[in-house]
Amino acid sequence: MTMSVTLYFVGTAGSGKTRLTNTFQLWMQSQGLKSIIVNLDPGAERLPYAPEVDIRDWIDIKGVMSDYDLGPNGAQIICADMLALKVDEVKSAIEEYETDYVLVDTPGQIELFAYRKSSGVVVDTLGENAAMAFLFDPVLSKTPMGLTSLSMLCGSIQFRFSVPFINALSKIDLLRPEELERILSWSEDSDKLYDALISQPSGMRKEMNIESFRVLEDMGLYRALTPISSETNFGMEDLYNILQQTFMGGEDLDAD
Repeated sequence: MTMSVTLYFVGTAGSGKTRLTNTFQLWMQSQGLKSIIVNLDPGAERLPYAPEVDIRDWIDIKGVMSDYDLGPNGAQIICADMLALKVDEVKSAIEEYETDYVLVDTPGQIELFAYRKSSGVVVDTLGENAAMAFLFDPVLSKTPMGLTSLSMLCGSIQFRFSVPFINALSKIDLLRPEELERILSWSEDSDKLYDALISQPSGMRKEMNIESFRVLEDMGLYRALTPISSETNFGMEDLYNILQQTFMGGEDLDAD
């Protein structure tokens, strides 16, 4: 192994981060590739995988709730900030493993990872060979306004982290074929999304989305979506190939 790559899965609550983290690791194992999972959600109650490194070993959300007399939401914010204090220990735990990929499952509430100062400390500390996969919720993406809003959210997160981004349309098994085709066409052809936006009923929301669309184009943040499904394993190889192109120039890591 010449280097390891850290891939963070981010996205809105319910977009499928945890399931995809598990599915991608299982797919990698089937290809003979080494990977470990890092769980960064201290509030996770049940996980479909057994993480090799788990923030819950250092941060106890129930203890935080008791110590600070907070509810679950307030405790999550405190825990998110505490992560920066534990990141060196997390890094040391990761370094105990000989692995090709480190798959990081981030908290369900996107703001707890994307917009806290501690998250920048985490990404900087855990290594420079990192990328983020932003998961576009398929239900929200079915309308031109929904897709534009998610693209803006993804763009705002890109400004916070100086790492490559993968825009992935998750849970495509929940979409009808014509819905999937329409969403992908919007993401691949900006003119089609623009036409869909201007065909919406007039109003402030329409104008805001059109302006947001123009910002995405001007900033170079408009890009095609990679369709994936944790249910059918569709897109796992595509996700892997994108990482290979980004970090290895298309060359495979050595697999055992």
